[in-house]
Amino acid sequence: MTDTNTNTDNSNLTGTIIDINGPIVTVHMPGVRSGAQVRIGNVGLYGEVIALKGERAIVQAYESTDGICPGEAAEDLGWPLSVELGPGMMGQIFDGVQRPLENIFAQAGDRIPLGLNIVALDREKAWPFVPSDKHEPGKEIASGAILGTVQETQTVLHKVMVPPGISGELLEIAPIGEYKLDDCIARVKAKDGQVHKLKLYHRWSVRRPRPFTSRDDGVAPLITGQRVLDTFFPVLKGGKSAVPGPFGAGKTVVQQQIARWANADIVIYVGCGERGNELVDVLETFPEMTDPYTGRKLMERTLLVANTSNMPVVAREASVYVGMTMAEYYRDMGYDVVMLADSTSRWAEALREVSGRLGQMPVEEGYPAYLASRLAAIYERAGRINTLGGDKGSVTLIGAVSPPGGDFSEPVTSHTKDIIDTFWALSKELADARHYPSVDWVGSFSDHVETAAKWWSQDINKTWQARRAEALSLLSRDAELSRIVNLVGPEALSSPQRWVLEGAALIKEAVLQQNAMDSIDTFCSPAKQFELLDLVLTIYDLGAEMVELNVPIQELQELPLLGQARRLKSSYSSEQMDRFKEFRGEIDKVFNSIRLEYAKQGEAA
Repeated sequence: MTDTNTNTDNSNLTGTIIDINGPIVTVHMPGVRSGAQVRIGNVGLYGEVIALKGERAIVQAYESTDGICPGEAAEDLGWPLSVELGPGMMGQIFDGVQRPLENIFAQAGDRIPLGLNIVALDREKAWPFVPSDKHEPGKEIASGAILGTVQETQTVLHKVMVPPGISGELLEIAPIGEYKLDDCIARVKAKDGQVHKLKLYHRWSVRRPRPFTSRDDGVAPLITGQRVLDTFFPVLKGGKSAVPGPFGAGKTVVQQQIARWANADIVIYVGCGERGNELVDVLETFPEMTDPYTGRKLMERTLLVANTSNMPVVAREASVYVGMTMAEYYRDMGYDVVMLADSTSRWAEALREVSGRLGQMPVEEGYPAYLASRLAAIYERAGRINTLGGDKGSVTLIGAVSPPGGDFSEPVTSHTKDIIDTFWALSKELADARHYPSVDWVGSFSDHVETAAKWWSQDINKTWQARRAEALSLLSRDAELSRIVNLVGPEALSSPQRWVLEGAALIKEAVLQQNAMDSIDTFCSPAKQFELLDLVLTIYDLGAEMVELNVPIQELQELPLLGQARRLKSSYSSEQMDRFKEFRGEIDKVFNSIRLEYAKQGEAA
């Protein structure tokens, strides 16, 4: 295997531990390069060189440094912190440095022993390789070209690519058959005469973004099946989104719903520093879930990276880079990938701890000065791109943010808000009122509405953008009137104003609220989303017309139709769209009856 990111010249470098400060280890190792991955101590802890001071290397260890002492040896492994990219990743559960947790459990039990070295991908399993008929020996082949395919799962067709940085004359390619990861499946002769032996997998440094031809504009929204996200604050495939919210607001449930229902080809869920019980719930429920798009197991297109709050803090910092590198790998195959990071606040806390041990000058709330640039660097790796192989792929990054006390002005939230283009702000007040998802329609925003409107107009309904704007306007008026009601009571409002409150309440309960535990309401198709919104606004519009005819507001509020509209979301599934058309007929019938009654009263008067 040839790896353009492997430093083979320094692979035999050795050194001696000088000092240990928590996860920060100082090693005397002349000639080592910054970013190199090293093995330290007699137990063989893994770490990464993060700074150089003369002949001394500052290493951050990805495991607890308990048990090692100054004077023990350290060794340069010859490559930077890297992941193995190849068949066998789908359906796996890795820790923060890409060690498979199931294999760790089988070998070591519940506790991960220090220095445990387990390869990320199974070397013994044979994979069915089908070579591409587009490439012939003797012809030139470029980086990113598809050498062939492997059916990784029943859902995912794994495309074996020429690694970035390698190109030249294709000397040979393996015929159809079963091959192990270490078997050579192709040989490429570069212009300098070097012959690269390509395998089913290759290594890639997690700190280095994978290359692509060019960026492309997003064209289609990511459909999550959650009404408040898709209809009101859409994110495009290849977009950057954040879900900030205080403890108990439902960030994890929102991300799990997206992971389950998003219309993406690949889902990568990174549990970064979250509580163990939340990740246990993910690890137990995801393997049992059924993919709504294929009818097969959801894990066939899902990959989990688990690094809980009780795991080494430095591995937490690495886990986001590990997840993003794997996301870029599947993106390069031409797939649409969703990566969920839960949460970037815990990732930033890891940066803060390491910078503090390094003695770096703290700035806002103790975070290092480079917090904003590190956040931007991670989010900028998302996007829709033209791949080296000529396809189009995307990575949509959705990061949860956990501001202390729900303060959105704290550094991680405020810097993230400047970077992303879709902001789903969760409200503690809505969560306390049992309104889920607790997305605050006042504090949230999306920069993708204009682009999403083109998709909705073409695939669903041309009036989507107008109806969405009407609903948000109604909710905005409701917020203003609610302040008056809190001061002087509803009696101070006119009938039209009281109907505004009723219409806004109908939108909140019939459209914005969604029960993740309800078998019908947990997912809502775009067609059903628009139909629900349009029906509610139709009821409001017709009711406003009745108010102008002097119909008492109490009579309108007591209409059984309002209760039926609130229950529509969980009464009929996305496949029962004909029932919504029937309900529209009921709406017309009820309001025509009221109109006729009061028209006769007006004539009699």
